[in-house]
Amino acid sequence: MNERVRLLVETADDELILGWRDSEWTGIAPFLEEDVAFSSIAQNEVGHARALYELAARELGTTADELAFDRRPGEYLCAPFVELRRVDWAQTIARHVLYEAADELRLEMLKASDDAELAGLAAKMDREEAYHRIHAQMWEERLRDEPRFHMALEELWPASVALLPEKLRPRLADRLGRELPASLNGLERGNHTPEWPELWEQMTEVRRAVPGAAW
Repeated sequence: MNERVRLLVETADDELILGWRDSEWTGIAPFLEEDVAFSSIAQNEVGHARALYELAARELGTTADELAFDRRPGEYLCAPFVELRRVDWAQTIARHVLYEAADELRLEMLKASDDAELAGLAAKMDREEAYHRIHAQMWEERLRDEPRFHMALEELWPASVALLPEKLRPRLADRLGRELPASLNGLERGNHTPEWPELWEQMTEVRRAVPGAAW
């Protein structure tokens, strides 16, 4: 897997898994508008994953669906940060805020790429992600006096830093006014969370039920 393909798959895996986790709020969000909002955000993330997988699949001689669903759990390159199941609304919003800040920097990097195809896709994604950032900022303002929200930000901050390549991490810290963590041990890519196997089972269950079927 060359550097370009690896970057595509890493980013696609993050978007797919976060989209899956966000979709888990459908029907149980604090109020109806958020059922719709988080469902829409989840749909966007999965759509971005598909577009990225399609670029990678062309080089790997496979398909986007095969990349998304036919790999073994240990072959996924997503960051542990997106795998975590947040059962508390304040924690979910904290991850939302941190992910969008990190993802904005990653998209800026991709938009500046000499690879015109990748830069064009990143620009399209960024236009859609702008709405995610507005939503995250709205909730950050609402929860600014909520202790659980600030505790969640502190808890998740190291894992959000590990989402990014090393060269972008100081920019994330500067943007959010935080110190870089002393250690990211166990939080970087390749270190899956204990929750990951169950999520993978759920995500691939239908696909695995009839191997080779044309859906």
